[in-house]
Amino acid sequence: MVRGEADTAEFELEEQLDGGIRGGMMDKILELATAKDNIGKRSQPVACSEKYTAEIANYPGCTPSRCGRVISDKVVTPHEAQALRDIATRAFQLTGGSSGGASILDLHSGALSKGSSFVNVYQLPESQHLVSESDLRIYKAVKQRVAQFISEHFQLAPGVLKLAKPTFFSRMTTKEARTVHDEYWHTHVDKETYPSFHYTSLVYLNDYGHDFQGGRFIFNDNDANRTVEPKTGRVSAFTAGWENPHQVEPVSDGVRFALTVAFTCDQSQAISDPERRTGPM
Repeated sequence: MVRGEADTAEFELEEQLDGGIRGGMMDKILELATAKDNIGKRSQPVACSEKYTAEIANYPGCTPSRCGRVISDKVVTPHEAQALRDIATRAFQLTGGSSGGASILDLHSGALSKGSSFVNVYQLPESQHLVSESDLRIYKAVKQRVAQFISEHFQLAPGVLKLAKPTFFSRMTTKEARTVHDEYWHTHVDKETYPSFHYTSLVYLNDYGHDFQGGRFIFNDNDANRTVEPKTGRVSAFTAGWENPHQVEPVSDGVRFALTVAFTCDQSQAISDPERRTGPM
């Protein structure tokens, strides 16, 4: 396991892993990426699960050269990450967010956490100041760059990836969970939770160890838990099948912000980029 030193050159962890689910936390923890690392590109291959292989075969050009996960600190700039975090901060200020520890904002559907439920942010009078044209340009540019990063790493056909729902901002705090939606720490597989997902990516919007404690992303592999520490602008992407069960460690202090950007190869499940809206519809 390579860690600790700045690594702007591409390298790959050649350790092959068998796809599988590990329930709960294991004793053995390995660091896949720390907040101190400066990662050009770091990847780890994982054996594709049989179910994912069978399902992805229905979409020509979308089958990965091999399954796994890939991380980079060079896809999204700190300025872009700050602009994205500002969108989320403004939105959660409108409602106060969830009464539990996990709040979401979906610019596509308008879903915004409020108490124990959701409201449509675009129905709020204050929403006209939520997102500027500049914000939307950054949002779309980040989405396109992340899609290209995933396509190039997994050797997919150009243009095959389409944005999937839900793609959303998340804010995690130390508040006690009030509903099942607040219990983000359970091990899960994205393909089970969101059947349209084929590739998942996280864009982290603030820093582990500085803005918050806890909140590490954890891949639950058969032999160990492998952790990714969030860092402003860091992108972590992975195949969304049963080969990548994962969870998020409970936040123990501070506030954690991230943007989940999901991609599908099923054109019928694609969603459009968000558009600026100037008030209640």
